Amino acid sequence: MGSALRNAYFIFSHSLSPTRNPNTIPLILCLHSLPSITVSRLPLQTKPEAHRSRSAPASSFCSFSSSMAGSGAEAAPSSVEKQFEDFRVQLQDSGSLRERIRSVAMEIESSTRLMQASLLLVHQSRLTPEVLEKPKAQVGLLKSLYKRLAEILRESPGLYYRYHGDWRSETQTAVSQLAFINWLETGELLLHTEAEEKLGLNESDFSLDVEDYLIGICFMSNELPRYVVNQVTVGDYDCPRKVLKFFTDLHAAFRMLNLRNDFLRKKFDGMKYDLRRVEEVYYDVKIRGLSATGD
Repeated sequence: MGSALRNAYFIFSHSLSPTRNPNTIPLILCLHSLPSITVSRLPLQTKPEAHRSRSAPASSFCSFSSSMAGSGAEAAPSSVEKQFEDFRVQLQDSGSLRERIRSVAMEIESSTRLMQASLLLVHQSRLTPEVLEKPKAQVGLLKSLYKRLAEILRESPGLYYRYHGDWRSETQTAVSQLAFINWLETGELLLHTEAEEKLGLNESDFSLDVEDYLIGICFMSNELPRYVVNQVTVGDYDCPRKVLKFFTDLHAAFRMLNLRNDFLRKKFDGMKYDLRRVEEVYYDVKIRGLSATGD
């Protein structure tokens, strides 16, 4: 055993010599030839101090890089963050204002729906003052609702047309109901200034948009052909003549406008078909000799 150790030590020392004999047997082969020697007894050691000394500069470099990155991240995006923080506040305020406007618009829609339901009775029998009492009772409520809407918009001046679409459809329906009631009572067209007065929209900063008024009048004209037919069925044979005269004058007035190819133009084109339906009813009554007058 002692001689084997000496041989191994001799071979190991010669393998570490700078003038190594190329004919020397490699250390690994000698180790394999010694079955009784364990690797743990060989004088092979690593130096952790060297590893720590080599890794120290890398860790210091990483800490330096992270400190530089941290300082840059705090300074660079400050202007961007401020800009988007302003955007966040603006969008939040805009959304809150829009919710308040939509809340009032929903009440306006509910009121106009009640008016429309009450006006359906005029198609079922002859017109009586009692039929118009319920829809006319909603006019005061509509005026108060538009007053609330104007107060909300005064908090953000100059934004009328930015939020106009949130109550535009409801306003057009309200104008159509008011115009139909006015025609049933007077036989005349509800003027723009009269519609503004009824809705409380005659102020300089909150008025009735002209296109909303015209579209509302077009909506009103859609009710007239049905009204004429139902009135003839209950024996009012003079109704087609009156409606036809009003419709002809209204259509001629619209022809004065240079309408673009938009929603208003489409509604005006629909008015032509409504006028034709009224003409057909009038001609039928005239041919049958049922007209109350000779004209």
